[in-house]
Amino acid sequence: MALYKDIIEKPFFIVGPCVMENQELLYTVAEKVAEIGSKYPVTVVFKSSFDKANRTSVHAYRGPGLTKGMEMLNNVKEKFGLPVTTDIHEPFQAVACAEVVDILQIPAFLCRQTDLLVAAAETGKIVNIKKAQFLSGQDMFYPAQKVKESGNEQIILTERGNSFGYNNLVVDFRNIYDMKEFGYPVCMDCTHSVQRPGGAGGKTGGDRKFVPNMAHAARAFGVSGYFIETHPDPDHALSDGPNMLYLKDLEELIKSLIE
Repeated sequence: MALYKDIIEKPFFIVGPCVMENQELLYTVAEKVAEIGSKYPVTVVFKSSFDKANRTSVHAYRGPGLTKGMEMLNNVKEKFGLPVTTDIHEPFQAVACAEVVDILQIPAFLCRQTDLLVAAAETGKIVNIKKAQFLSGQDMFYPAQKVKESGNEQIILTERGNSFGYNNLVVDFRNIYDMKEFGYPVCMDCTHSVQRPGGAGGKTGGDRKFVPNMAHAARAFGVSGYFIETHPDPDHALSDGPNMLYLKDLEELIKSLIE
């Protein structure tokens, strides 16, 4: 409850590399995230995925898996004292991840999956539901309702763009306003919103230069938090490199959003 209270009361940032490549990468990014959290009046949460179950190609790197991934994430939590989050794709993963994480993230493609939402809710952890690329902000009342009526009102709703033809997304920032009407903190996924899904020959493309614009536009619509994937060398990252912010640019963006 303390973390959710902080999320409600202060700007919050969910930050980390897209996928767990190795422990050293997690430590490198987490060190910067922790530093930012100590310097500015914000709530910071470290994020990374143990399994990218929705990669474009069957040959793409997915991650270290559930057991190893939770070990790596717990190492980050213990070393830096950060709250942590990861995404789950199947109901059975909720309980296992809840032993380590503070927030369970529901992927956008899966935000209507009742069993997944209920399993996440029943852990008692904060549930961050990412809005599907095919839903409006108003439609997100129903995924949130599934979590709430499962006995958990610690909910975050995250905007991440809508499908716009093939291999492209567009953000309707009115969705932020609509989701705020439900009374939950709303987060802007600044990096996945600049994706070109499946549009790079067997992998997802995108353009990170628009990430700061997405963040500041969301701020204008009254968003409470920001989801930003970051990497020291995103051009050589194993997942979602074109969309991730350079780690060296992270602090300046966060500073600009809270001034």
